Amino acid sequence: MNSIKNKSSYIAKGGLFTAVGVILVYLSTIFPVNRLFLLMIASCIIPMCVIDLGLKNALTIYLSTSLLSLLIGGIRATTIFYVVFFGSYGIIKYYIEKISKLYVEIILKLIFFNICLAFMYFTFKLFIANLINLNLSIYIVLIVVQFAFLIYDYAVTLFINYINNRFYKKKY
Repeated sequence: MNSIKNKSSYIAKGGLFTAVGVILVYLSTIFPVNRLFLLMIASCIIPMCVIDLGLKNALTIYLSTSLLSLLIGGIRATTIFYVVFFGSYGIIKYYIEKISKLYVEIILKLIFFNICLAFMYFTFKLFIANLINLNLSIYIVLIVVQFAFLIYDYAVTLFINYINNRFYKKKY
């Protein structure tokens, strides 16, 4: 009986997390402002799923959120950003932070971020050739986004710690 109750609870919570994730990704495709903010909020759902439902269920929620976002919102830049980076980052962060060596963690997170950034840049450049025109040096942009990523990672860590201490009392 208890096993059925747990499975039902996981399915219900998974559906709610997926629905909230899809709504946030969809809103990021239709709002003209705060797109990255909405994607950052959507990316916080996956670490909550890892804490509450476990890694396997969090991966299922990420995949279903990504697929539904692509089906509902279409293939747009913000949806691709979620699928490639924001959605998967919570799972990658979980594995990287198991190392428990700060400098190694930061380097691995930056490597993951830069791989995602390069993939998105070359994908958009391939399909939307002249859309990406920067008046700034590419090196300045790369340095700025590295710092922005570190701030984002710190904010996600603060969110995870808050959720963990306030609601779950588990170790992420």
